Amino acid sequence: MKLQHLAGAACVLGLAAAPACAAAVEVKFTDAERYADAGNTRWDERANLEVLARHFKAMGGRYLPKDQTLSIEVLDVDLAGESWPSRRGYNIRVVRGMADWPRITLRYTLQGPGGEMLRQGEERISDPGYTGRSVTFGDSDALRYEKRMLDEWFRKNFTRNQAQAGG
Repeated sequence: MKLQHLAGAACVLGLAAAPACAAAVEVKFTDAERYADAGNTRWDERANLEVLARHFKAMGGRYLPKDQTLSIEVLDVDLAGESWPSRRGYNIRVVRGMADWPRITLRYTLQGPGGEMLRQGEERISDPGYTGRSVTFGDSDALRYEKRMLDEWFRKNFTRNQAQAGG
């Protein structure tokens, strides 16, 4: 009982017990080997999907009440830019700002206390104007365009008021 009170106090005070405060976000990548473009190599693909999963979870902690659970099933990923071979024997990602914008298709379910269904849907998230706007992530962040796109989608759909109102 005392541990629950300590975790609750940490939530109120914003202390280091953040995992006890955060909403649960579960991320599943379905048929990842069939994704349009999740990276230049198998290693890149795995690393990029791990980064996306961590980003989804961080957004859940930032925007969802702690008593909600968001389940996300990623159905397809198409990263910004295109993979081009280089003279050095490896591929590089070239971002031109044309028809190479980031796209992520996913299915989600938002549940409230006791498993109550609050929202669900399937969406294809994209950002055709991705090069024309500023990015809050550093230039060295390989997934900066995808993260910004997901942040905007998440804020639009899952801010505390949106999630509690069911839309």
